[in-house]
Amino acid sequence: MSSVKRATEHPLKRRLAVAGAIAAAALLLAACGGGDEMNGMDHGGESAPRPFNDADVAFAQGMIPHHQQAVEMSELADGRAAGAEIKALAGEIEKAQGPEITTMRSWLRAWGEPEAAESGMPGMDHGSGGSGDTSGPGHAAGMMSGRDMRELTAAKGAEFDEKFARLMIEHHNGAIAMARDQRKNGENATAKKLAAEVIEAQTAEVEQLNSILGRL
Repeated sequence: MSSVKRATEHPLKRRLAVAGAIAAAALLLAACGGGDEMNGMDHGGESAPRPFNDADVAFAQGMIPHHQQAVEMSELADGRAAGAEIKALAGEIEKAQGPEITTMRSWLRAWGEPEAAESGMPGMDHGSGGSGDTSGPGHAAGMMSGRDMRELTAAKGAEFDEKFARLMIEHHNGAIAMARDQRKNGENATAKKLAAEVIEAQTAEVEQLNSILGRL
């Protein structure tokens, strides 16, 4: 196990623990049920955090599809990746970001906000092709285009490892920028905590992916 990977494990474990705890709180809120209609949005503790502002809402609305695409990219590693380190990292990304999607969705429900911004986020084609069929910089927050996703899907072995590492670095850097913006402009303490976890874990993963690229 490389020293970079060892350094990555602790942030990932902390991030999984935080996401799990918040998700558990969300389940407890749902279990409470009942007709507390007047106070429902303030009744959830960490699952319905307040106060919040537009930056907090934008963070959740933007990070949900961003995480979804990272999970999709990671799922492709099964049967395509050649390196054990890429396979392991892809698995960690799936385990960490899936629960975070659930958590952020619970925030938006509690805040009475839609999961997607009305105007959408240009460039976030979610890997489906169509209008986002150009590669390179310019996609919102490092999101991959349809062409990027198709090329990653078609790759195997060492070619997949190289493409996955390169594309995930770009993707992670976009998420880090989004999280830093939330830390700067957001109001909600729980969202700030998750943003800090994203910055810590994904910065470590970028370092690991750069190390992998240097060995390919």
